[in-house]
This record gives sequence, structure tokens and C-alpha cells, in this order.
Amino acid sequence: MPQNRVSVTSLQEFGQDSASLLADAADRAISEPMAHHHASLEFLLSRASTDNLVEPPPKGDQLRNILSAALRAPDHGRMRPWRYTVIKGKHREAFAQVVLEAMDRQEPDAPAAKKAKRRDRFSSMPMIIALGMHIEPDGKISVIEQEMSVAAGAMNVLNALHAEGFGGVWVTGAFSEDRALLETLGLKEPHRLAGFLFVGTPEKPVEGRKRADVDDYMAIWKGEPVTFGADAG
Repeated sequence: MPQNRVSVTSLQEFGQDSASLLADAADRAISEPMAHHHASLEFLLSRASTDNLVEPPPKGDQLRNILSAALRAPDHGRMRPWRYTVIKGKHREAFAQVVLEAMDRQEPDAPAAKKAKRRDRFSSMPMIIALGMHIEPDGKISVIEQEMSVAAGAMNVLNALHAEGFGGVWVTGAFSEDRALLETLGLKEPHRLAGFLFVGTPEKPVEGRKRADVDDYMAIWKGEPVTFGADAG
């Protein structure tokens, strides 16, 4: 019976082709992730805050995934200090009234125009996320580290919003220290508020303002005290 035979030359050619394919695959395995990571960094650098927001905001699983990004923030001691209250839809008007009442208590001399602007913002933004801080003053981890974890979580949320095509801005004010306001958000003493995120779809492309030069805010330590350009003059 005749037998199938493969020449030595064919085997050599097959080996050369395989080696070439493997080399190409190895190059792609290195270059493609690098390109992906570079694009991811450029994307992060393109984020900018905006309150020029329209419907729709994120909802359902998309909102849950965005808020899940907060839970990836550094959390020394696993204190889990993040508490997020979402205000949306028909409930915004009622919450805006709660904010005004808090302003009356905390900022009694605030101009009427300031109050009107705040009411308009809280009643018209597509979504509001209250940034609650569940703080344990006598816990094993310092209060400031717990607060920093909440802040890091908020930044993760802003980045996640950006990644999903939404926009946001982080706002604060003296009214956010009002005890009645805090309690309606489920924050009893000693828990506090880090402010609010206004969330929605950017009405137009966000043009980031010119950023500071990073060289003014970094230094390389070489055994001597460092100085920063940002602190000069």
C-alpha cells in the first residue's frame, strides 16, 4: 500500500511558517495591550467636570456598575465607608425643597438669587447622587483615611460615568452639613456627607479647561528636601 510522505523540506518550511506566526502573535500580544493601555490613559486624561447635563442619566444595571466602581477605591481596614443615595425623576423637586430648608438653617443670610439657583439645579439635574460617608470615629482606621476612601470612590464614579458616555460634577456647600438633611439621606450622627454628584448626559462635548503643568506638582526625591514649582512665588 502506498504511504503518505512529507518531505524534510516541507517540514522545515512548515516550521519556519509556524515560527513566523508565533512571532507575529507574540508581537501583537505585547503591542495590542500597550496600545489599549495608552488609549485608556488618554481617555482618563480627557475627563472634565460639567453641569451642562440633559436626560438621560444612567439607570438599572448600568448605574449599578458605575457605582460598583466606587467600591474599588482604596479602603484601608475594609471600613466600607461609601453610602450613595440616588435622587431622580419626580423626587428631585421634593429634595430641592429639603435643600432649601437646609440652606435657611445653615446659610440664613444667603441671597435669594443663590437660593433660587440652587433650587433650580437640584430640581432639574437628571440625577443627583448624595455622597454619604459612614464614618467610625473610634474605629481602627483614622477618620481622615475613611474620608479619603469616600473621595477616591467619588472620583471612580466620575471616571466610570465618563467611560459610559455620561458626565458629572461634584458639588458641596454649607447646607450639606445640616443634620435634618443628613438624616433624610440615612446619615445619622456621626455620619456625614461629602457633597453631591450631578449626573446626566453632556448636552455638548465637554471641553476640558487647560490643565496645570504636572511638572509643577511632582518632584523626584534624591536624598534632599524637595521643592515644587507650584509653591514658588
